[in-house]
Amino acid sequence: MIGTLRISEREFEKFSDLVYRRAGINLHQGKKQLVQARLGKIIRHHGLSSFRDYYEEVLTDDSGDKLCELLDRISTNHTYFFREHNHLHQLTNTILPEIVSLEGVRKSNELRLWSAGCSTGEEPYSIAIHLLEYGRLPAEMRVRILATDLSKSVIAIADRGIYRDEKLTNVPPHLRRKYFQKGRGSWTGYYRVDKTIRSLITFRKFNLIETFPFRGQFEVIFCRNVMIYFDKQVQQEVVNKFFQVVKPGGYFVVGHSESLSGIQHHFKYIAPTIYKRPL
Repeated sequence: MIGTLRISEREFEKFSDLVYRRAGINLHQGKKQLVQARLGKIIRHHGLSSFRDYYEEVLTDDSGDKLCELLDRISTNHTYFFREHNHLHQLTNTILPEIVSLEGVRKSNELRLWSAGCSTGEEPYSIAIHLLEYGRLPAEMRVRILATDLSKSVIAIADRGIYRDEKLTNVPPHLRRKYFQKGRGSWTGYYRVDKTIRSLITFRKFNLIETFPFRGQFEVIFCRNVMIYFDKQVQQEVVNKFFQVVKPGGYFVVGHSESLSGIQHHFKYIAPTIYKRPL
């Protein structure tokens, strides 16, 4: 039986460098115990004997699956429905009326949004529900939401759309009845997002430090509570890539613990956490 695994300073530096190069996540010294605990579980699961052996396995795995597993465990994925709900109110009450009035949006009859760093899916589903319920969109307008995350495992959970009831604590009862199917029998205590909402969203695995492959642009991008894991250099690179894929007149929304202060960018500050690409 393997005893308590301890990660050496050199091993921690190697993992930190790997995670930074592949995902842009900054694992500072304060994360050492977290890394030791989370990766230690993987090492035991695979029957390995040390952090060094696991590091070598990740490096030599041509499939990339072991790197994905590593990044899955390092990433924190705590979220719930209607989190930071004031953003949803700003979306439907302020942002959308302005965007829908833009000539290009009226002509295309399509509203494109991106939930970047969507975790297990609560954010894009919340956006879709709020759009349908309060968006007052023209009847002919199509809504398309792209939801992406670095983690393959959380994308699988999001695509399935099944959640324990505690994730829906902030969802008003009438919206819970309208947009969720209540589980029965062995699924008691679970809810599944209704197919009318699921049909609006496409889930994809995507790494924000890679080249953005999109052909079109988005009217609104949500990237909340993601950039806190990046250092200033990576933040600036990612924010400027976001700028290129937001349509002129479109909006960029970050989390309440984040801002673009200290980053060189071309977004216009609108309100705390709300930015706009000028026309």
